[in-house]
Amino acid sequence: MTTALPAPSARRSPTPRLQLVGDRPPGTSVDGIGAGRVGYLVFLPADVDPAALMRSHGIRPEGRPLEPASPPAPESEPTPRHERVHTDGALRIDRARRLVEVDGRELDLTYLEFDLLTHLVTHPHTVHTRDALLSGIWGYGRIGDGRTVDVHIARLRGKLGPAHRDRISTVRRVGYRYVPAQR
Repeated sequence: MTTALPAPSARRSPTPRLQLVGDRPPGTSVDGIGAGRVGYLVFLPADVDPAALMRSHGIRPEGRPLEPASPPAPESEPTPRHERVHTDGALRIDRARRLVEVDGRELDLTYLEFDLLTHLVTHPHTVHTRDALLSGIWGYGRIGDGRTVDVHIARLRGKLGPAHRDRISTVRRVGYRYVPAQR
């Protein structure tokens, strides 16, 4: 790792100096084959111009304005198609607004319940193991016995209601899958 530090001095000199400290000479790559670009994080006093300091040490400062990859979309534009998921006539998921409707009634879901249901619905007929759901939705590997997933599935089934609770089916000793309604 290469770091730029101000040169140590007993008193503050009028012209700050840079001292490069690292495990390899500047301009050499990690594997030692060719020269690559190296970025430095330099802390300077507020009254020091970094570009002037770099020029005084023979370093050509590069400054590029940060530009967005694409201009922001106007707010009046409709939500892109990939942001909305329509499964069938009874269940509708709006990802942009984080809204789920079943038979026209809005469900009151927690953050994780919404993510879990959206994941299951966007991958219909796919069996998801408890471990895969824990790492994909909760963001961590297997901690405990997977009962967390079971509890959230039970809550989701209760909120879907008796007419739609069977859409989330249990695959014994494996996990869960979403089965859309037959048309």
